[in-house]
Amino acid sequence: MITPNFDRLRLHPGDRVLDIGCGTGRHTCATYKKAGVVAFGADLNLEEVREAKSRLELHDRLGIHGGGRWGLCVADTLRLPFDNAAFDLIICCEVLEHIRDHQAAVTELARVLKPGHQLVVSVPRYWPEKICWSISKAYSREKGGHVRIYRKSSIVKILGCAGFERYAAHHAHSLHTPYWWLKCLVGPEVEEHRLVSLYHRFLTWDIMQRPWITGFIDRLLNPILGKSIVLYFVKSSDTGGVCPTILSQTVAKEPAGYVRR
Repeated sequence: MITPNFDRLRLHPGDRVLDIGCGTGRHTCATYKKAGVVAFGADLNLEEVREAKSRLELHDRLGIHGGGRWGLCVADTLRLPFDNAAFDLIICCEVLEHIRDHQAAVTELARVLKPGHQLVVSVPRYWPEKICWSISKAYSREKGGHVRIYRKSSIVKILGCAGFERYAAHHAHSLHTPYWWLKCLVGPEVEEHRLVSLYHRFLTWDIMQRPWITGFIDRLLNPILGKSIVLYFVKSSDTGGVCPTILSQTVAKEPAGYVRR
């Protein structure tokens, strides 16, 4: 389940890419497949970072990579352990809606990205997410869940405040939208439900098998039903990254990670 369109990202051998909020490493692994790229994942959840490590090691064993390197660390988006302008690209997918101080997080992303380079951000689309919140109070109250719903204009404004200029956008994952509505209807806390389980099996099959027909339907429905909005930005200047009410932080250099060939 890859959210960004990597054809838009213009990666080159030697580029350093940060997948912030990497979770179990789906985008870190996708980046590692690009020729000569250094893919680095960071997340607060140690267990998910360990799973990402296992996935990347599997890619090494099977030779499913572009010949670059990878690394992982446990890190807080509000205090990233990297030098200023350390990365050529940052991927931040389905992360900001979980962070209360999202302006501070965006400021940190701007700090560690090189001027003139790209940031791709995805967040849940407003109206499908609003329906989830309306159907289920528990959905928005889950520990570690979503703390806000973004309109496109608001997320663009927040990123613009930090020195980013948007150049493209699209919607993604239309087939996942009904799943979350269904899950909210039966209750997010319900572990086993026949319809939810069947739909989950369908989504897992679709992700693993990638049949052309579901890919076609997903692309067809994305403008209307897409679960996520994906936005592409360029950091406009080397002085960007500080919103009026936020002070930039000086942070230690990159820590030793699981960097390897």
